Amino acid sequence: MSGPARVRARAGDWVAGARPRTLPAAVVPVLLGTVVAWWAWRHQLPVSSCIAARCAPQPWRPHDPVWWRAAAALVGALALQIGTNFANDLSDGVRGTDADRVGPTRLVAAGLASPAAVRLAALGSFAVAGIAGLLLAATVSWWVVAVGAACFAAGWGYTGGPRPYGYLGLGELFVFVFFGLVATVGSVYVVVGTFPALGWVLGSASGLLACALLEANNIRDLDSDAAAGKRTLAVRLGRRGAGWLYTIWIVGAGAAVVAAAVVWDPWVALALVAVPLAVAPVRTALGPAIGGDVVMVLGASGRLQIAAGGLVAIGVVVGAVWR
Repeated sequence: MSGPARVRARAGDWVAGARPRTLPAAVVPVLLGTVVAWWAWRHQLPVSSCIAARCAPQPWRPHDPVWWRAAAALVGALALQIGTNFANDLSDGVRGTDADRVGPTRLVAAGLASPAAVRLAALGSFAVAGIAGLLLAATVSWWVVAVGAACFAAGWGYTGGPRPYGYLGLGELFVFVFFGLVATVGSVYVVVGTFPALGWVLGSASGLLACALLEANNIRDLDSDAAAGKRTLAVRLGRRGAGWLYTIWIVGAGAAVVAAAVVWDPWVALALVAVPLAVAPVRTALGPAIGGDVVMVLGASGRLQIAAGGLVAIGVVVGAVWR
């Protein structure tokens, strides 16, 4: 267990504790959901059972976009990600998982902040996400509250609680669901009130890239996690297997983009321009590098997700305008 804080954390330490390199996992799905919402409204696509524009009309169609809801969804997603990061810092620090680690310093493990202070930061971030969620629920549907509660439980339960799922190798599954499908499709729904199939496919691409981001983190921490009994997928598969899993996430995201380009709009393939950004991190992930030598994979994965997500968004907009 971590001892009491030895020094007071500076502002820069708290920013580092929020883990900015992981924030693309929150931004990209909301961005994609927002542009898909506009695309669905412009094409007046029916609900989730519709694939492309060739299916039979459904009873209701997308309503006019409510853009402030996209901003609220972004605030909620960012606050949820930051809260999860602080909760992870707290739980791993108290358990001693981060006592001997590679990469950025953690607040609790390094004694920069007390567990109580980091817990307060996590709960404060979750509160901001909760306010954004309640605002959306009040103007969209109250079942959004149930989705938000599931998101909070997933964020805290990653490394917190008596049986954290991150220690059981289930982190990637939850990341794919919540930072892929839920965030993307949920953003579409709150903006235009429908579930176009394109949102599910691009949500899958976003979720797979978020899994790659998590995998990069777990490859970096593989040795320290194994020593602390944190049985992530990277620990279970070993260094080589984890490298291949990272590659599978990247390739899977590319396949989802190609599928979206073939079925819906070829302009979505603009995201493939970002493929060169994947070369170096994939090569490093598949190699023998460990510890500090793998740190670059995490930053590169975040840049890849931002670039690919931005290019998909541009492609969706351009394709809709030029149709």
